[in-house]
Amino acid sequence: MMKSILLTGGAGFIGSNFIPYFLNENPEIQIINIDKLTYAGDLDNLKFVEKHENYTFVEGDICERNLIETLFLKYDFNGIIHFAAESHVDNSITNPDEFIRTNVFGTFTLIDVARNYWMEAPYKYKDEYKSCRFHHISTDEVYGTLGSTGLFTENTPYAPNSPYSASKASSDFIVRSYFHTYGMDVVTTNCSNNYGPKQHNEKLIPTIIRKALAEDNIPIYGDGKNVRDWLYVLDHCKGIELAYRKGSSGETYNIGGRNERNNNQIASKICEILDIKVPRKNGESYEKLITYVNDRPGHDLRYAIDATKIETELGWKANENFETGIEKTILWYLKKYNIT
Repeated sequence: MMKSILLTGGAGFIGSNFIPYFLNENPEIQIINIDKLTYAGDLDNLKFVEKHENYTFVEGDICERNLIETLFLKYDFNGIIHFAAESHVDNSITNPDEFIRTNVFGTFTLIDVARNYWMEAPYKYKDEYKSCRFHHISTDEVYGTLGSTGLFTENTPYAPNSPYSASKASSDFIVRSYFHTYGMDVVTTNCSNNYGPKQHNEKLIPTIIRKALAEDNIPIYGDGKNVRDWLYVLDHCKGIELAYRKGSSGETYNIGGRNERNNNQIASKICEILDIKVPRKNGESYEKLITYVNDRPGHDLRYAIDATKIETELGWKANENFETGIEKTILWYLKKYNIT
């Protein structure tokens, strides 16, 4: 009998890259994708799989307990892979309440419904649900900020600095508590900054590409020296699939690209590639469009992940470095905007 997984937030950037990959790797599993279709969700991202026999889409809110319970009864889920989250830091500064609701209460609703459905009592799964797992996808931002050296490991103390990262830290703790209190089979992955096809326009790399092609000023926060560890989205998807299938229960796995770049370097590299592929009519470099704007409040200086644990324990490794990944990303956006 085919097993069913509830996947949340699959119309978003990472989820919509993950679903085709997972369906291809796991033909014996059916995915039911629930997404609220906020501004960040786009069903066009899933055109490739919408008619797949093992894929079903449900429009809905993970905070609606009755809906989640109804879906469990209908599809008899054997696992949850939980992507759904409000994730844009700037938005969390202006509207923190939605982040708390979705990221904290939504995660609680999902895991609590799953516990009631799969388990008879703490540390006692119903016989037919002994292999059921809750996989929670989180972020490196829960660890706060790094100085000029050092890396985040799975043992780094939490120190979230934005409403977004605080809400994700809270959701991580909820998942952890259900492992320790109820004995639920859970796994958490914390990733570094993702980039690649299907990313929402508001994020840094799509913004740089979009503004450059429109001959608009390319906005860079502060002095542009904030550093992130950049992870190509498909490499992240491979890590999630590995952790879901093979990760040890109760464990956290950090997934990072080992590709530290500051925002100035990101912007310059994109401009350099665009200068070759789509030269400006005035003959100048796109770099001339880079403009520094007021910094984000509480902007963390540097994130970087030590991915040794998932590399050694589960055999994961990134296939893309930043140079190869950004080339693929730019080509995807040029195709999206019908620029050849």
